Amino acid sequence: MAQSPAPGSIVVSDWHRCKDSKEYFSKILHKKRRRTFGLLESPVMPPHVAVDTVHYKIFLSGKSGVGKTALAARLSGRNIPNMHYETTGIETTVVYWPVKLRESGRVLFFRLQLWDCGENALRRFDHLLPSCKEQVDAVLFLFSFTDRTSFDDLPNQIAKWTGEPAGKVVKLVVGTKFDLFMHCDVRERDIRDFQETWSLPVLRMGGEVSDGLGDLSPLLNCLAEQLWYQDCLTASHHSQQEIVPLF
Repeated sequence: MAQSPAPGSIVVSDWHRCKDSKEYFSKILHKKRRRTFGLLESPVMPPHVAVDTVHYKIFLSGKSGVGKTALAARLSGRNIPNMHYETTGIETTVVYWPVKLRESGRVLFFRLQLWDCGENALRRFDHLLPSCKEQVDAVLFLFSFTDRTSFDDLPNQIAKWTGEPAGKVVKLVVGTKFDLFMHCDVRERDIRDFQETWSLPVLRMGGEVSDGLGDLSPLLNCLAEQLWYQDCLTASHHSQQEIVPLF
């Protein structure tokens, strides 16, 4: 993928705090808590408000126990399971997130369909990973700040997504359980070295559930920004190919 955009250069990063965003964010909230959406459900805006929805498929990659299922639950506003269990197959979760583009002021609803597949299931069934890769738009590589082996395994996770057809897939790294600093096995120096080597954004997520949007917005805005940037690059490339010289 081409060089990543500077954070906040494409979308308004703190828009959820602005007054003009309340009408849009109210559609993903219910009694000040996140509204959960099924596969066929979507936010309903008033007729006089025209908002386009863009659809993306996101795959969550990482070792067992790093918090893939918990992250999907947290981003969607669902309850996080009290006990860890290995995902037996593929589980999908729908997340809606409104975004305001900085340059045009246009508002979009990002529909993110998160795909979570258990590590053991991927090993046992060869057809699962190709299904997850099919028409995927982004992959989140997860590691846990409390599990050093999950951080060391990141290069192996990334290697599965190199080359075509995954060459234009947006790639982000997410460190989970960041709030458990007393049990942290991954240092900030390790994160800096990783970013210098792989040139991938690394975001941090805690393990506790919050009713607010502030702790979710950095990850969701970064993901939306990267996806929109990639779409703009693809559209620009296609338009250039359609130009036929007349000489």
